[in-house]
Amino acid sequence: MINEWIAAILLVLGAGFMLIAGIGILRFPDFYLRMHAATKAPSLGVFLMVVGIMVYFGDILVVVQGTLIVLFIFITTPVGAHMLSRAAHLMGIRQSDEMIVDELSEHEKKSVPKKK
Repeated sequence: MINEWIAAILLVLGAGFMLIAGIGILRFPDFYLRMHAATKAPSLGVFLMVVGIMVYFGDILVVVQGTLIVLFIFITTPVGAHMLSRAAHLMGIRQSDEMIVDELSEHEKKSVPKKK
């Protein structure tokens, strides 16, 4: 009985984080902020939902599978987001006017040798 309540709370919290991510994707002004919204909150949302499933079923196989799913999500999501953002930056996709610091362009200026 208590496992069902804990699982339900975790599932609702996970769905809430995914809803927040969806709103962030719609509301943020540029690609980079949308990429942030599309990776951070859904990762936590998936984590909470998978933990809710593991609590509900409580079977060792479900726990192992859930742990593998969470590890896969936490390893691949930041790497994928980084690669997409880096490609967008190299393609010259414009940032929002509200962006104050662009560390990647500062790093590229220092690391790229100038042609003579």
